[in-house]
Amino acid sequence: MSLLRELPVGVDSEAVIGQRRRLPWPAVREVLLVAALFLAYKLGRLVADGNVAAAMENARVVWNLERVLHLPSEYVVQHAVLGNRALVRAANIYYAYVHFPVTGAYLIWMYLRRPTFYRWARRTMACLTAAALALHLLTPLAPPRMLTAVGMVDTGRLYGPAVYGPPDVDQLANQYAAMPSLHVGWALAVALTLIVATRGRWRWLWLLHPLVTLLVVVVTGNHYWLDAIVVTMLLAAVLLLLPPAPRATETPAPAKPAPETAHTEPVTAEKAEATPKAAPLIPAQR
Repeated sequence: MSLLRELPVGVDSEAVIGQRRRLPWPAVREVLLVAALFLAYKLGRLVADGNVAAAMENARVVWNLERVLHLPSEYVVQHAVLGNRALVRAANIYYAYVHFPVTGAYLIWMYLRRPTFYRWARRTMACLTAAALALHLLTPLAPPRMLTAVGMVDTGRLYGPAVYGPPDVDQLANQYAAMPSLHVGWALAVALTLIVATRGRWRWLWLLHPLVTLLVVVVTGNHYWLDAIVVTMLLAAVLLLLPPAPRATETPAPAKPAPETAHTEPVTAEKAEATPKAAPLIPAQR
């Protein structure tokens, strides 16, 4: 018995094999596009390596502006958690290992399970990243963990795992690109696009991802509240400028067949005469 499935008569085997070989290309193309997006993100942050003195001065301005706006103090939030070593390490792990894997898994899931929304979601992520990198180039900003004068600490360096090395020798990341926070931006974009692409009451729980991410980046001293506010405004602008999300198309239910009615034949005079009549009533006797 042959292990190869025979093709029907008249089907070109070479055409079928060629079609099967071409099927993975769209997926490969999307993988390359997403990989290019991540690479542009990393390279863009390195290119945006600005002046350290300007980055520290901008950090002072942002810190003071937040106090004027009566935003919660990053120092108070961070030091409220520092007493719990396990919680701090959990925040460090979330910051280090959730950002990229969750975003990649989200894009894969959208491609496989929500292809109608995939290109819209990918375009949203790409435009948000480009806008954020433009701000990184224009405005170098030191993260709060570098503001030791106000009491902020680097939780990654103290408790591990550490994502960044010493800023003066770190050649793999630009640590002066805190504004805006793409950790929060990507998490919020993931949540909002999943809310649009999915159904049911529980889909609003996707918002827990950006909420947890916001708390994590503040507790670890990697971002200011304003970093999250600015990236939220950028995402809103991207969603307004891009074409809207496609509408979910539902397959119409097949029409139900009409109920069969009993077939009746017209009554002819012959049939009427042949039909037995009802018995007459017997009048009451007096």
